Amino acid sequence: VSQPAVSKQLADLEDALGAQLVDRLPRGIRLTTAGRVLSEHAARIFGFEHTAEAELAALLGVRRGQLSVGASTTIGSYLVPRVFGRFQRLHPEVRLELQIGNTAAIHELVRRHVVELGLTEGLVTDDDLETTVFDQDEMVAIAAPDDPVLARAPLSARELVALPLLMRERGSGTREVIEAALAKKRLVVEPVMSLGSTEAVKNAVAARLGIAIVSRLAVELELASGALVAIDVADLEIRRALHLVELRGKSRSPAAARFLDLLEQSRGAAA
Repeated sequence: VSQPAVSKQLADLEDALGAQLVDRLPRGIRLTTAGRVLSEHAARIFGFEHTAEAELAALLGVRRGQLSVGASTTIGSYLVPRVFGRFQRLHPEVRLELQIGNTAAIHELVRRHVVELGLTEGLVTDDDLETTVFDQDEMVAIAAPDDPVLARAPLSARELVALPLLMRERGSGTREVIEAALAKKRLVVEPVMSLGSTEAVKNAVAARLGIAIVSRLAVELELASGALVAIDVADLEIRRALHLVELRGKSRSPAAARFLDLLEQSRGAAA
């Protein structure tokens, strides 16, 4: 759809509603209060549409329809795609959708019916949602296979933090978990480099810029291939719960139930 066509449709909608929906600025547009109200209601309408599709698909079993899943970054990047791959091979007529965001964003998507299932590391504080722990995520220290530090293993946590340590940026859930675990040992982390993604951290470790602590989910393939190596740290174990988040009182569609079966099987195989 061309920009002029979109502008005309927006103007027609404003005329029909008798309200200005956006402020037209020199560099783009910004929603007005009326625009934000309409946007919120539109999101709910699309959410109800997804719910209706899922419930209609339930009448047919896992044969057609759509399954929408929301996941936080680590789960969405490294776990869900594997399960989606197997699901699609078994049920090719079901449309799959994955939305990735932080924990709060995923909880909001579940609450608004935009996604049926949420998979996050963070805890739920919304009474409209219910959560169950579906797995534990282990954090693992990693190094390049030719890094001399491997010859010194096993290390203590104190020895680990004295090494050139690479970490995610401040505000990252992964970094917060690591810092909290080390703080319990009265250790302060001072990374030599902060990077904006787990992929960047892994690539920097592979280039021998330092060592890192990451989710095992994120390095399962590299550890299996030998591209990266786990460092044995004798007195440090960091785990975090992975949560399934659903709208309280809402029944699961057959597609959602099947996805969760495959998710459980995938984690059992990984273990």
